[in-house]
Amino acid sequence: MSASSPRTALQNPAAGAGAGAVSSPELATPELDRIRAEFARRDREIGDEVYGLHRPVTQYYFSRIMQTGIRGLVEAGAFPLDGLSILDVGCGKGTWLLEFSQWGASASQLHGIDLDPQRLAHAREKLPAAELVCGDAGKLPWPDANFEVISQFTVFTSILDLQLRQKVAREMARVLKPGGVIFWYDFRVNNPRNRNVRGIRAAEIHTLFPECSVRLRSLTLAPPLARRITPYSWSAARLLETLPFLRTHYLGIIRKPL
Repeated sequence: MSASSPRTALQNPAAGAGAGAVSSPELATPELDRIRAEFARRDREIGDEVYGLHRPVTQYYFSRIMQTGIRGLVEAGAFPLDGLSILDVGCGKGTWLLEFSQWGASASQLHGIDLDPQRLAHAREKLPAAELVCGDAGKLPWPDANFEVISQFTVFTSILDLQLRQKVAREMARVLKPGGVIFWYDFRVNNPRNRNVRGIRAAEIHTLFPECSVRLRSLTLAPPLARRITPYSWSAARLLETLPFLRTHYLGIIRKPL
């Protein structure tokens, strides 16, 4: 998994939610209920003991995502993030929004939407000036062409329903400004130990964003190997990660045409 917890968004927020606002759920579906239950299980049974930044494997993954992601944003002309309006879909506790502030983003230009109000409460404590909404990523509350950068980290593979995946993708494209970019990081393979995770291949990503240019890099050494190797040698992990069949994720820069 990625350094930050997997997450998605639930429901349409109350109109006019301001900075730091978290709205109450207004809508539930079987798929959204399943996602909420799965995230609650992960928090209860796994939590930071597996994905916390104190673990060498998480430090390794986080550093690789940052290095490769910054390079991709630079190539897209979207780095540093100074002056850019940013939305993190499935923002969780605000891990990546905080990182984006280190990449130059202004706190007042940071926005997030997520399923879990408890996770959002943690994010609000760290990012009081950001606009954080508990809502349905398939019904984003922002107007068309509102953001220069939109990110998602392991959200789409937690959505098993194809129609919901398509709705979330359409909404992300709708609120992205022409020429803006989507920063994508997600599984490209299934997790054989978890039926609640379904990988997304390159062809499906292109289908989800048919009018956009899509540039993907395979990344992330398979977790069973990375957990064993990274406590002892990051160099060995990097060497193994050069083998494409051992990489489990895509990091992508998806650009909306002008």
